Amino acid sequence: MESVSEEAVAAPAPRVTADELVAELFRAESARLVSMARWFVDDRTAAEDLVQEAFIKLAANAYRIHRRDRAASYLRSIVINLCRDYNRRGLVSLRHRPPAVVDQVSAEVEATVREDAREVVAAVRALPRRQRDCVVLRFYLELPVAEIADTLGLSTNSVKTHLQRGLRALERELGERR
Repeated sequence: MESVSEEAVAAPAPRVTADELVAELFRAESARLVSMARWFVDDRTAAEDLVQEAFIKLAANAYRIHRRDRAASYLRSIVINLCRDYNRRGLVSLRHRPPAVVDQVSAEVEATVREDAREVVAAVRALPRRQRDCVVLRFYLELPVAEIADTLGLSTNSVKTHLQRGLRALERELGERR
């Protein structure tokens, strides 16, 4: 077995500048940090702004990072604190600001959702009439079984049977498409 020379063991790791560290962290962590910030704030734009602010704070205080392996943790704590501050400020100014704009979904996501909805509607429409009636009343109008029975003039056991059969048929039909 070869032994490692003392020079190789004693040689310090190459120094990374603060700017390089921040850039490396941005590439590795920014998307995850925005996702994390979304758990704390309602608005995606605000989450992105807070993460950007966290990187600015990190760059300004990069001299404080003595252990490079802790830099991502330090950055996460900055984001969480900024989110808390943002929410605290929001509580004070809640009456004076317009509501946040709802996130726009991408065209791809919207097309996928619409296609999925079309598939579900087609599958429900393909069910036998009683199953379709029971499924629609139960899951789209959210009626309890007793009200469905009353509406359709069926017994509650009959409604339960139609619901069970309808759901199994939908599971088979929609499961095959996935």
